[in-house]
Amino acid sequence: MKSRLNEAIVRGWGQIGTDLLPFADVVTSDLTLGRLLRLSLFQVSVGMAAVLLIGTLNRVMIVELGVPAGLVAVMVALPLVFAPARALIGFRSDQHRSVLGLRRVPYLWLGTMLQFGGLAIMPFALLVLSGDSHGPAWIGKAGAALAFLMLGAGVHTTQTVGLALATDLVPPRSQPKVVAMLCVMMMLGMVASALAFGVLLKNFSEIRLIQVIQGVALATMVLNFAALWKQEPRNPALTDASRPRPKFMDCWRLFNQGRHSTRRLVAVGLGTAGFSMQDILLEPYGGQILGLTVGQTTALTALLATGGLTGFVIAARFLGRGADPYRVAALGTLVGVLAFTSVIFAAPFSSVPLFALGVTLIGFGGGLFAHATLTAAMSMARESQIGLALGAWSAVQATAAGCAIAISGVIRDLVAGFATDGLFGPALMLPATGYGAVYVIEIGLLFATMAAIGPLVRSPSDSPSPSSSGFGLAEFPG
Repeated sequence: MKSRLNEAIVRGWGQIGTDLLPFADVVTSDLTLGRLLRLSLFQVSVGMAAVLLIGTLNRVMIVELGVPAGLVAVMVALPLVFAPARALIGFRSDQHRSVLGLRRVPYLWLGTMLQFGGLAIMPFALLVLSGDSHGPAWIGKAGAALAFLMLGAGVHTTQTVGLALATDLVPPRSQPKVVAMLCVMMMLGMVASALAFGVLLKNFSEIRLIQVIQGVALATMVLNFAALWKQEPRNPALTDASRPRPKFMDCWRLFNQGRHSTRRLVAVGLGTAGFSMQDILLEPYGGQILGLTVGQTTALTALLATGGLTGFVIAARFLGRGADPYRVAALGTLVGVLAFTSVIFAAPFSSVPLFALGVTLIGFGGGLFAHATLTAAMSMARESQIGLALGAWSAVQATAAGCAIAISGVIRDLVAGFATDGLFGPALMLPATGYGAVYVIEIGLLFATMAAIGPLVRSPSDSPSPSSSGFGLAEFPG
């Protein structure tokens, strides 16, 4: 009796351990959990950069520095130039030639240096934009554009190759689990950095903002260096220059084979655009329409990331039980429609809680959509095309997000100008009209995403059981 009770207790504790440490089954004797967590630090630096770009800086430039929203949107969208190259970056790291036997680390280090360079230039550009120097204004704008461009290029390179390195270190069946873990770490980094920025910028000044940016630059170097230190095993045979290398277009055609391949990419692009147009507008919306301070609007990014993390966890729970990823993605778009409706109605009701609810739901719906479409992309990848698969998904997502961000600022400025001139009637001569037009367009894009997803959804009879699934995603606690 006592022996059976002890066995039951041991089994129970074992199950609790698996639930509380959902990635414990990924680790091996060579890849410990500590090493895996250390590798994930590069995603924390990516999350910090994301909060800085789409949260703090765009609000400060639009509201405090008086830079037109259209110009800010274009600056934030400049990393779009490198977004389509993510598939090529992933492919090049798959096929990299090196006498040192390293494929991923050279690209990771290059991405890190680009991130640091962008953050190093940014304070000087902001000094000129703030009017505290004698330099011409165009130098500040050009410097800010260069800083945004370098930071975005570094993030694209670091994230694509870092995800590929993580999948190299685990068995094929565990690769999607590791990707899921790294995405969670990015969201946690966004939450932590958004809260930290909110506290540090509570008493806003240009000098305090510059100090925060300098701190982010230093933290990026430290985190990324710690992440890649002794992570990639050397394999000179794999990177030998004499080894035959396939052409990019041949690998792309092989990867893109199959029914509905174009529709999958269209669905990812439409959904990402629908969730991304608001990226540079939510904080200015909160500051200009609802009267929130810099610290309060920066805290909204923490709500956005928390909602995204929750959506990611719930999506992983569904997908781990064999749910169709496109059905989960469709659920995310429906949540997004409700979220933007809440944000729109926050202005006429002057309701900060309704606005905060909408922001959280945007993150939640976006998390469901991103995790589900990433799962679908990973399921299409061959063993030798992990970098290409992650790069392709990331390229479509980043390109759609960049285009949406750039267009959103322009639309907001145009519609606001028309509203001020009375073209829409006296009822819409309000500062919120320009923002509301963008949110309505996002709702339309999300409905278009649902239409694109429809033919991709499996019927219930075709859904695999969790035990027979080709690859399971992370089993999150719940």
